[in-house]
Amino acid sequence: MPRMDVYWEAVTYKTVILYLLLLLAIVGAVLVILRPDWYSVTLKKVTNAMSNSDVDPATFTQTQAKFVNLTGKVQVKKVDSVQWVDADYRTSLDKGDLVQTASDAAARITFADGTTYTVKADTLVTVEENLIGSNKPTSVAVRISTGSVDLATPNWASPDSKAAVSMEDTTASLSQNSRASVKDDPKNNEHEIVVASGAAEVQRGLERVELTQYERVSFPTGGPMQKTNVLAPPSLVEPLNLAPIISENPKTSPVRFEWKAVEDAVSYTVRISSTTMFTKIVKEAHSTSTSAEIAGLDAGDYFWNVTASNAKKETSETSETFKFTIVAQGKAQEMMLQIDGTQMHGRVAEIVGRTEPGAALIVNGQPVPNISADGTFRYFTEPLDPGEHTIVVIGQNRRGGTAKQPISIVVPK
Repeated sequence: MPRMDVYWEAVTYKTVILYLLLLLAIVGAVLVILRPDWYSVTLKKVTNAMSNSDVDPATFTQTQAKFVNLTGKVQVKKVDSVQWVDADYRTSLDKGDLVQTASDAAARITFADGTTYTVKADTLVTVEENLIGSNKPTSVAVRISTGSVDLATPNWASPDSKAAVSMEDTTASLSQNSRASVKDDPKNNEHEIVVASGAAEVQRGLERVELTQYERVSFPTGGPMQKTNVLAPPSLVEPLNLAPIISENPKTSPVRFEWKAVEDAVSYTVRISSTTMFTKIVKEAHSTSTSAEIAGLDAGDYFWNVTASNAKKETSETSETFKFTIVAQGKAQEMMLQIDGTQMHGRVAEIVGRTEPGAALIVNGQPVPNISADGTFRYFTEPLDPGEHTIVVIGQNRRGGTAKQPISIVVPK
């Protein structure tokens, strides 16, 4: 058999890589010759992709609306979806999204410009506008298909910013630092807008109505708009907002509620709820005077407001909502609670003190989050209005003992 010799040459990985790099260089040179802009366009795309990948996700949410309060069953249908999903605090809202609340539900939505919309029970709304830009006028709006919405506007950075709510062929645009309530009931042909503070402009076709505080415009479908005055809501007196109430027997001890009289009012309705949006009313009382005593409240946090009614059975908007806390006073020995000092930081008060290890403290209705193992604590209040304030610190230890320390603070103007 004739002999066959086989020869080969070993090629290393480095050699293969060098050949590939050389091939890529040749292809790149040809592309540059044929298309001189190819390199700049490609470099720009790569740079944008890399910069976008490094952006904090929070950057994208700055222009989106968010839920800040949710009670009961609240659902959302995104503009690019056919399914309804349960809303949560991670849900963001964009233009075209739908929000629906059940009969025992409510939701508060905050836009990036600070405008808030409170969607009440049995309400269906659409996010109609959400134009947010830095150093530019903002524009936000929702549309009501049915139900009720309260909205409040902040002090905008740009005076040309807008916040609106629309229903059918009517749009209400609010000024900054304004509050209004909007109701749309197609079934009963009832549509109205009430301004609680600030001002609003209501536009329907060629009709235009200017509203200021405690004014209302109402209209049936196809009928003319009618502007009227409404009763002013009562001003609350006590319990003060965030006030703690210590009681040995909360269930049987009545709590006194007081408010200021409203001109032309003949009766008042006090409502107490365990939720900030009043989806769960625990007590309701009617009074012809400016006070009421209500018993049967367990220890815990509550919210209260009042409405006024006149002889024509017309009802005012609700007053401000105040929060109060009922604390059951223990029958064991008193606990140690000592305030070592206070200091003002602008309009914020710093409170420093000591209590028993393991005790719980509440300052003006808000829990003290950080208490050291030895009982020392440091607490900063929310910004306070100029003037004199009484800050109440209450505590409860593990034995059931309680303590209360009022502190007087003056906030300079």
